[in-house]
Formats: sequence, C-alpha cells, structure tokens
Amino acid sequence: MDSSPTPEHIALAQGDAAPQHGPRPLPLFLNILWHETQDDPDLRRRAFAGLRKYQAATRPPAAPQRRCVASAGPARLLQYGAASARNPVVFIPSLINPPQVLDLSPGRSLLRHMAAAGHDAYLVDWGAPTPQDAELGLDGHVTRRLLPMLATLPRPPILVGYCLGGSLAIGAAALRPVPALATIAAPWRFDGFPPADLDLIGGLWRSAQPMAERIGYVPMEVLQSGFWAMDPARTIRKYALFADAAPGSDAERAFLAVEDWANGGPPLSYAAGRDLFDSFYAGNVSGTGRWTIAGRTIDPGALPCPTLSIVSTTDRIVPAAAGPHLREERHVSLGHVGMVVGGSAREKLWEPLSHWLSSHDG
Repeated sequence: MDSSPTPEHIALAQGDAAPQHGPRPLPLFLNILWHETQDDPDLRRRAFAGLRKYQAATRPPAAPQRRCVASAGPARLLQYGAASARNPVVFIPSLINPPQVLDLSPGRSLLRHMAAAGHDAYLVDWGAPTPQDAELGLDGHVTRRLLPMLATLPRPPILVGYCLGGSLAIGAAALRPVPALATIAAPWRFDGFPPADLDLIGGLWRSAQPMAERIGYVPMEVLQSGFWAMDPARTIRKYALFADAAPGSDAERAFLAVEDWANGGPPLSYAAGRDLFDSFYAGNVSGTGRWTIAGRTIDPGALPCPTLSIVSTTDRIVPAAAGPHLREERHVSLGHVGMVVGGSAREKLWEPLSHWLSSHDG
C-alpha cells in the first residue's frame, strides 16, 4: 500500500482553514497519519475527521494581556498576582512553544491558581528572537534576558521553571541568590534519556543544523517534528479521539487549547538550538557538571536555597531519570503537558507546589 497521502487527502486537510489552526508542519503530519493508519481504515477516517474538526473549530477570544512589569530585549515579565510583602514567585517556561501552557485557559491555569492562592506570581514570556539574537545561547538567555528582569523586582524571587525553563532557572539561581527554586519536568541529566530518543534527536539536528545556521534560528516546525517522531501512534490517536468529543465539552475545549499551544510559538535562536542539541543532548554538559555561565560552573546540588524537582514517571518528553538532583524530589504520574494542564494537575501538582512555595516564603 502506498504510504503517502493522496492529493485529495492533502486538499481535504488544508481546506480553507487558517494556517495557524493546523498541525505544523502539515505535510509531515499527513505523512505520519497515512503511515500510522495504513492497516486501519477506520482509524484513518476518524483521524482525518478529527483533523478537519480541529482546523474548523471556533476559538474563544484571546485572554487580555497581563501587565508587563519588566522587559529585556523581546522577553517580558508579566504580573499575575497582586504585589504583597511575600517573595515574588517567577514562573519560567521553556523556550520551546509559547508560555501560555502555564496559563492555558481559565480552568487550566497554573498561574491563575497561584495568584488566587495569594502568591505574587509572574510569568516570563521569552518573546521571539530578533535577527540580532542568532548568537544568543542558553547562557545568554539567563544573563541577558532573565536576570535583568528579575533584578527589577522589589525582593529576590522564588523561581519555578518548567521543562527547559527549569534548566535556565537553575542557571539563574546559581548566579543570583534566590529564596527557593522548584523545577517541573526539567531536563538536566541527558544520559537519562532513552538512547533511541537521543539518536532520533541527534539525527533531527544533523539534518536541520545547516539550514538553521544559515537563517539564524531553529524553526518551531523542526522541534515539533521531533516530538511527533517520539510517539507517532499517539499523535494520530488523539486526533481520532477528538473526532468523537462532544461539541462544547471540556474535552473538546482542552484539546483545542493544548493543540493550538503545541502548534504555536516562535523559533529558537540558532545559538540556543546549538547549545540544546550539541552541548546538552549530545554532550550532557549539565549532567556532567560542565555547563558554565559567565565563567561559573552550574551545579544544582551546590545551591544554598531549598530546592525541589518535580518529575513524572510517565513523561515521554523528559523522563524522570533526566531530572536534576535537588534537595527534594516528588513524583507524579502525568504526562509532560498533562502535569501542568491536565484534569488532575490541580490536585497532583498545583496545590502541592503552592504549599511548598508558601513554606519557603521568607
């Protein structure tokens, strides 16, 4: 059986939908869909139906912009909680995909939960790299973006980093004293990734690196294709399940919000991509104590403040074994995204994290 989608299927998938309302890159998604369903016509039909439903769905109005209290280049620090005598808590998302995963919708927002719990909460929005940022590496995101914004706050903030944002939070805490640090699904010990995943990511980077170097950034589509390749069957099954979601249901709204987030976001600067793929994934510089920022070796075990690493035993993107060794470690059994926006996130992560933050608010 031909493993390529027909022109008719491609036209059906593209239709007249707005380009932002479709998996990116769409041709690769269609190839994965066709391959994964070649022996299951019913799954193929339902997956295509889910894709068209996703593309055609009406989105709710965008949430109002939060107040920007500081900026550094394209990066902004957005305020969620009311200023108080408590230590600010700054949430640092990954450089990959938009920061909205931490404020996905009214009922699925870690930031709004923290503000409602009385924390003076802030969210970092990294923004889109400019052409002048091609050589801004991961260390530069700490020294030239994150630290200048933190310095504008009235008191040293507690840092909470999600995914790669957790790795950058560790770097910031090593350079500037903070009251406490927590990471969520942060990659640090890259020898904790399955060898097959490291091979896949390495091959992806070898293919994309020459183009990325020429244009000065790593397109989001390169990163998305890697996520899909880790679990292509699940990528297609979730669209088939979405086809059956009841109109207006919470399941439908959640799928739309998560998929729009996953298919959006600015590129990485070329240097940040080079650091991530060459130095971290391939070289494991952080896990072997060789990552330096401003001449200082970044050692999470040497941080003098209370530290907490939250990892998931079912995380396909950042396995629990890849997390940093911090003073405390807590396990959840939710996926990489589900642990911050899923139906059990409030009980299993938001509330315990809020209690931990309160206990270390000096």
